[in-house]
Amino acid sequence: MNVTDFLERLRGQRIIFVGDSLGRNMWESLVCILRHGVKNKKSVYERSGRNQFKTRGYYSFKFRDYNCSVDFIRSIFLVKELVRESKTGTVLDAKLRLDELDATTPAYQTADIVVFNTGHWWTHSKTSKGLNYYQEGNHVHRSLEVMDAYRRGLTTWARWVDNNIDSTRTQVVFRGYSLTHFRGGQWNSGGRCHRETEPIFNQSYLTEYPEKMRILDQVLSKMKTPVIHLNISRLTDYRKDAHPSVYRVRYDTEEERMAAVTKQDCSHWCLPGVPDTWNELLYASLLQAGKGSWRL
Repeated sequence: MNVTDFLERLRGQRIIFVGDSLGRNMWESLVCILRHGVKNKKSVYERSGRNQFKTRGYYSFKFRDYNCSVDFIRSIFLVKELVRESKTGTVLDAKLRLDELDATTPAYQTADIVVFNTGHWWTHSKTSKGLNYYQEGNHVHRSLEVMDAYRRGLTTWARWVDNNIDSTRTQVVFRGYSLTHFRGGQWNSGGRCHRETEPIFNQSYLTEYPEKMRILDQVLSKMKTPVIHLNISRLTDYRKDAHPSVYRVRYDTEEERMAAVTKQDCSHWCLPGVPDTWNELLYASLLQAGKGSWRL
């Protein structure tokens, strides 16, 4: 990536990443990459002064010398989740509105580039079981298969984009599903990847194209808004290495670290690493789309 060229083309503009923690992974990567190309590091700062980015909220890194910003909005489903809590913070009830986008939509309309993603939270137990959880209008589905719900949620997103985004101003990007590499169970049941140090070289070990991606392909094909699809599923499938795994938890000895087999992180990616490649592909795709300042 030509970092100086990226910043020059982004001059006076705003790029927003909207999605889950994998979207945050990509956002963090781009902030680091672009900051590395700026001589005066103090001219790059988070507008609100925050230095922790793993909570709900809107985060914006300003690049003062280029009058541009690289922002992140946490919206794990893109559609709206309604959560009712007790005074002590205990979740009493939660519903996912498949027919309504999250409340952060006004920000998307004023951005120059919006990079969306969703996927991983649709595998969590409450979401995947779909019992009295999914809502459309006033109707709460007693039971709904998760891939059906995912399709409905993406269709709501696509309809909103088609009706509300000015594609002559805003470039829409959807970054596809990033595969996980748990072996021997899921993240909370003994799944692990911490001894993986090389990518997959034998293609016979790759998984099938994810159903989520087939659904996304179908939804995108029906949209009138041009959407750049960063289809990174096969690329990430190769990389069974490069996950944070046990390195997100502090251990007293290396022996303890390597013996750990529970609650490893085989979903996210180390930085520098795989998300840097996604941003290189984003850069190339924006140049290929050739809109406004990105025209070659």
